[in-house]
Amino acid sequence: MYRKIKAIITECLLFTSPTLISKILYKTVFNKELDLKNPITLNEKVMWLKLNTYYKNDLVTKCADKYKVREYIEESGNSELLNDLISSWGSVEEIDWDSLPQKFVMKCNHGAGYNIICRDKSRFNVEEAKITLSKWMKEDYWKFRAETNYKYIPKKIICEKFLETSDGELPEDYKIYCFNGKATCVMVCTGREKGYPKFYYFNKNWELLPFSTDALNVPADFKLEKPDGFEKMFEYAEKLAKPFPFVRVDFYLIEGEVIFGELTFTPGAALDKGRLESTDRILGDSLNLSANL
Repeated sequence: MYRKIKAIITECLLFTSPTLISKILYKTVFNKELDLKNPITLNEKVMWLKLNTYYKNDLVTKCADKYKVREYIEESGNSELLNDLISSWGSVEEIDWDSLPQKFVMKCNHGAGYNIICRDKSRFNVEEAKITLSKWMKEDYWKFRAETNYKYIPKKIICEKFLETSDGELPEDYKIYCFNGKATCVMVCTGREKGYPKFYYFNKNWELLPFSTDALNVPADFKLEKPDGFEKMFEYAEKLAKPFPFVRVDFYLIEGEVIFGELTFTPGAALDKGRLESTDRILGDSLNLSANL
């Protein structure tokens, strides 16, 4: 009974006071009060944007939508960035599984982490995928951590071309942090496929930044080759980030070709405890909210 009452109260607060729910979540994660009057860190400032500038913002909703964002990419004159769209559906029942290629990626458009990767359709468990997709389509992702930028997205399932490198590996993803329309640094994750992910931040000159534990512990001979297309990727990031005070622009690079991933407005739901405190402060200093406050 207690759980039911708690769930009902939480549900009501999500609709009536996303700010209060956000403060409760922030206190739970960081064990300190959320300061919305004088936000300093990136988590605090993104939380402020989520509850103010990005709340009920049609462009943000469109660009947080993994299907509709394709329109934004095209309208901004950057359609060459888009991965091939195989199909899209409004429900699991609409999917024609036999028509799909041997390799593909499926996503739900209304949240994060809703991804199914098929490397070989002959070994792909369709029934399991149906169950997973049906579960995701019933979820209101925005309610998990009061991410209102996902709230008004009409739910869809999309299927895109499977991306891989020449040696058959998944491409590295590059997450570029953009503040007030300027791309300042990129986070790169390596070793994800092998189960030992490491995170590194680089500036626009491909110089390693002391922004992660992995970076602070690199050996003296550490070297990560700058990928082909790196500069071009930063140029695209600034074009796409121009209308927003803050957004993280995610890309893939395959043999120098820049491929769009997504626009992320609330990384970690602005509750990113994995980020170093010093990094959270430095990145927060990069974001100027004076035009929004």
